Amino acid sequence: MINLLIKKFIQNYEDIKNPIVRESYGKLSSILGIVCNAFLCTSKILVGLVFNSISITADGINNLSDAGSSVVTLIGFKLASKPADKGHPFGHARIEYIAGLIVSFIILLLGVELIKTSFAKIVSPEPLEFSIIMVIVLILSILVKLFMYLTNINISKKITSATIKATAKDSLNDVIATSAVLASVIISKLTNLQLDGYIGMLVAIFIIFSGIEILKEILNPLLGEPPSKDLVNTVVKKIMSYDGVINIHDLVIHNYGANKYFATVHVEVSYKEDILESHDMIDNIERDFLSDMGINLVVHLDPVVTDDEETNNIKKEVLAIIKNLGDDYSMHDFRIVKGSTHTNIIFDVVAPTECKIQSKELIYIISKEIKKLNETYYPIIVIDYNYNSTK
Repeated sequence: MINLLIKKFIQNYEDIKNPIVRESYGKLSSILGIVCNAFLCTSKILVGLVFNSISITADGINNLSDAGSSVVTLIGFKLASKPADKGHPFGHARIEYIAGLIVSFIILLLGVELIKTSFAKIVSPEPLEFSIIMVIVLILSILVKLFMYLTNINISKKITSATIKATAKDSLNDVIATSAVLASVIISKLTNLQLDGYIGMLVAIFIIFSGIEILKEILNPLLGEPPSKDLVNTVVKKIMSYDGVINIHDLVIHNYGANKYFATVHVEVSYKEDILESHDMIDNIERDFLSDMGINLVVHLDPVVTDDEETNNIKKEVLAIIKNLGDDYSMHDFRIVKGSTHTNIIFDVVAPTECKIQSKELIYIISKEIKKLNETYYPIIVIDYNYNSTK
C-alpha cells in the first residue's frame, strides 16, 4: 500500500538525492497527514462534544495539532527545496529542521492547554454518555494512525528526514494515547468509574513528552551533530582506496540539511611523489565525491616522510606516549627538525571532543613524557579535536 502510493504520486521516486523528488516525498507525507488528521479531528471533537468526553475531545484537538503540523511540514519542504542563492550559498535545506521545530512547539502548547482542560474535568467530573459510535471512531483512529506511522517511517528512511521521522513517532504516540482513551471509555461503561478527566490528563502529559522528544531530535542537527559513524567509515574507506594515499586525518563533515554535505580532509602522500601527480589525484577525489556521494569535499595535500629510520623510531616512541592517554587519542603530521643543540619534534594530537583536560595541560603532559626520552627533544604540539561520531 505504502509503496503503491509512492509509485503513483512521486515521479522518479528512486532519485532521492534530487531536491524536487525529496520535496515530493515531503508533500505526500504532509497531504496525507492533513487529510487523515482533519478527518479524525472532526469526528473525535463531534463525538467528544455530543457524548461529553474531555479525553476524546483532547484526542481530537491533538489530531488538529497534527494537521497543523503537516501544513507546517508541507511549507517547510517547499522552502527547503529552494536552490542556493547569494544570501544562502549552502542552500535552504535546513528550513526542514525549522519546520520540525515549529511542529514540536505546537505539540507542547496544545499539551499544556489540554492539561488545564483535563484538570477542570477532574475537579468537576460529569457522567460520560457511552455509545458504540465512540468505540468505532476510536478504533478507526487507531487503524488510521498505524497506517500513517508505517507510511511516514518508510518515507523518513528513504529520504533520511528527521522531520518526517518525528511525524511518524507522533503518529505512534497517538496510537498509544487513543488506545488509552478507548480503554477508559470501556472501563467507565463496565464499572461506572469517571476516568475521563484523568485519561485526558494522561493524554496531555503524553503529548508534552512527545513534543519534548521531537524537539530534542530536531535541535541536534540544528545545533550541529557529528556525522554518523557509517558515513565517516564510508568516506574514509573511499579516500583510502586511491593509489598513493598513505593515510588521512582532520576529516570534518558539515551538514546543511539532509543529503547536503560539505567536508574537508587532509590526505597524506609520500614526499617522493611528483607534486603534479599528487595534485591530480586529489582533484579526482574531490570530483568523485561530488558525483558519487553528493559531498562537496576539499582535500589538503600532506607530503610525509616514510623512509627515514630515525624519524620512524622517534615517531613510534611518541605514539606510545599518546596511546597511553587513551584509545581515543591519535597523532598525525609527525616530523623532526634536527639542530646543533636540540631536535624539534613537531606533530598534532587528536583528542576526543569530550576531553576534560585543557589543551595547555595536555601539551605539558605529553611534552614532559617526551623529555624523558631525550632531554634534547623539543616538542612542538598542536591539539586537534575529533569532530566525527564514534557511535
